[in-house]
Amino acid sequence: MFELISTDSSSRARRGRLTTAHGTVETPVFMSVGTQGSVKALDPRELREMGTQIILGNTYHLSIRPGMEIIRAAGGLHQFINWHHPILTDSGGFQVFSLATIRKIQAHGVEFRSHLDGSLLFLGPKEAMAIQRELGSDIAMVFDDCPPHTATPRELHAAVDRTIRWAQECREQPRAKGQLVFGIVQGGSNADMREACARKLVGMGFDGYAIGGVSVGEPEPEMMRAIEITEPHLPEQQPRYAMGLGTPAQLVELVARGVDMFDCVLPTRVARNGTAFTRKGSISVKGGAYKADFRPIEEDCDCYACRNFSRAYLRHLLNVGEILGLRMLSVHNTRMFLRVMEEVRSAIVSGTFGEYREEFAANYVPTKKVLLARAATADR
Repeated sequence: MFELISTDSSSRARRGRLTTAHGTVETPVFMSVGTQGSVKALDPRELREMGTQIILGNTYHLSIRPGMEIIRAAGGLHQFINWHHPILTDSGGFQVFSLATIRKIQAHGVEFRSHLDGSLLFLGPKEAMAIQRELGSDIAMVFDDCPPHTATPRELHAAVDRTIRWAQECREQPRAKGQLVFGIVQGGSNADMREACARKLVGMGFDGYAIGGVSVGEPEPEMMRAIEITEPHLPEQQPRYAMGLGTPAQLVELVARGVDMFDCVLPTRVARNGTAFTRKGSISVKGGAYKADFRPIEEDCDCYACRNFSRAYLRHLLNVGEILGLRMLSVHNTRMFLRVMEEVRSAIVSGTFGEYREEFAANYVPTKKVLLARAATADR
């Protein structure tokens, strides 16, 4: 299932290979987010051409729209969206705790109101795993309790207890043929709670482990600490997934901390606002400085947008509301994230990851706008 190919001598970085029912995934890997069954503004052909290996779907959103009856009739999620490669599905737990209103936590799940029409719904371990089984995803996530970063110690302890109990319930549910199941470690920035949660989950024997409760509005140092205090308690021979992260610079740093898998809505989200990622940070292509700038977004980028269009033209498209503009920025940003992961994998194998990491950090300047976008999680 997971093969550890190479490790970096200067950090915790690893090069691996994850085998799933719909193909292999070379790690470290960035997973594009297709919450509603589509990576926003991009089609499956484009995704494959730019090197996408695996995408995400969301249990909560897909079960509401189009609904399981439609997806079941289509033959499962892969068939419905015409993506015949690996898919990971989130359990919906994050959405229940962040989007739903009037929720009531019960022993075996959460009763809540739909964010769409206010209808009464219930989602717990049994329901989340049943939906993911019908979706037929390659990797299903357990149903967990994701507390806010402002949670009190008492609230954090309760969330960890529920996460452990619900993980065991998920572990006992039937799964689709060949479907892998990942546990999710919670505990905020509390080292003892993170360790306790990780040890309990590892004892249950999941196929991989995610670090949850990060990218929920906390400062970056706190997020990094949550990763650092969790990773040592996860098995070396199984994949590690940091949920909802992050910017290109953060991904490189998280790889150095031993993480193998990432997902984030940023590439397409900021593209819709006219922002492009580059190796030197992000730029607002809609800005007046690019009105007559006939260079590509990034000189050495091999994406379709950079090979064919200038900043000036893309700025024009964005400012007149032409859809092609936000699509091309989505193409560039997604390819940029994927290319960084390709370079990271190559650097780990060649023994040059330390130098790559140092150079990337020296050149990349984060912007306040993009960092603030991290905290907005509505389409995760």
